[in-house]
Amino acid sequence: MLGGTQFLCFGDYVLYKGSHSYQMNACDTIEVFYPIRTDLDKLKYAVHITKIINDVTTENQNSYKILQLFLNTLYVIAEKDLNLDFVLAIFRLKVLSVIGFTPQIRNCVNCKDEENITHFSVKENGFLCSSCAKQDTSSIKISMNTKNAIQYIVSMQAKKIYSFNIPEVDKKELELISKIYLSEKLEKEYKLEDLF
Repeated sequence: MLGGTQFLCFGDYVLYKGSHSYQMNACDTIEVFYPIRTDLDKLKYAVHITKIINDVTTENQNSYKILQLFLNTLYVIAEKDLNLDFVLAIFRLKVLSVIGFTPQIRNCVNCKDEENITHFSVKENGFLCSSCAKQDTSSIKISMNTKNAIQYIVSMQAKKIYSFNIPEVDKKELELISKIYLSEKLEKEYKLEDLF
């Protein structure tokens, strides 16, 4: 059963509960995400995402939505030719939404204006219009593309969240927002570190 217990191996496992822990009786490997194992950059991002997953889940918790997001993200990293920082930004926002930190994405958090959205506030957990953004100096100015991307990520099911693209400048905005929002909500700074 050694093959089925490797890092990033997804499988079907038969467990039984012992006196202090679970014991594995059998396993069938479903997916090993082989392309990640042969590319150090992809492996670095997969390890980073795994650290986040470990922090937001607990043993015996029903984590189906998180598992679905995790598997879909690993598939995208392994099989698609997408910018890995962009993939990570999408993952961060989506995992936060799944665990209960969904930002307000329909209108301004303060005045409920739907038309004049220009900023994202980590402190206020969502969008701000240009007027309300003047009171929150820590809010981040966003483009219409970034606004639409955030709305799409938060509202779309996990298997479709990577099926869009935006210009590079908007990707940078999304990466910044997702990084700060994750650190703020999980009260921990996650750094993408080199493996070697």
